[in-house]
Amino acid sequence: MTAADAAPAAAAALAAGLSLGLLAGGRATRLGGADKAWAIFAGQSLFARTVAALAPQHAFAARMVSANRDLQRYASHDFVAIADRRADFPGPLAGIEAMLAVCQTAQLLTLPIDLRTIPSDLVTRLLAAGEGGAVACDASGAQPLVAIWPVERARPVVADALARGQGAVHRVVAALGLAVVPFAGTVFGNLNTPEDLQA
Repeated sequence: MTAADAAPAAAAALAAGLSLGLLAGGRATRLGGADKAWAIFAGQSLFARTVAALAPQHAFAARMVSANRDLQRYASHDFVAIADRRADFPGPLAGIEAMLAVCQTAQLLTLPIDLRTIPSDLVTRLLAAGEGGAVACDASGAQPLVAIWPVERARPVVADALARGQGAVHRVVAALGLAVVPFAGTVFGNLNTPEDLQA
């Protein structure tokens, strides 16, 4: 393969791949406004803990994080920090929109950084649902933030929901018809409060 052929081949491989988009842009009101990504649980920051759980599962084509403060801190971990385009819109859907906008692969996996449990086969099982995307459903119900988004199809749907002031992620997931992948017997849980972090 010549150098001229290599660039298009590399671009095609990237487009066919999967990007990782972590959600860390919340206001963390139940943590007193502290930056949740760097809160410590079981000796690790929530950000580092999530990255470590996902690293052996898949070789992501790109890694980004939805964050709205201390953006440069993520660069040392080989993550690109993406700030919300709608700074005044609360909730994670604005962060998902921002990451979809810059995503160069066909699919984007989103995951909040505050999950208590991350199954070791999470990525494999979600990818098995196919190119149309997927959303996880644990023992407590649907988990719309744990999803693989079909990027091109999701961009206008997410943008339209936000333009209409609707930030409910589960409604967007339903509108896209993402395949539901059950994780029976597993509760992902969330680490939201100081008490959760100390448990």
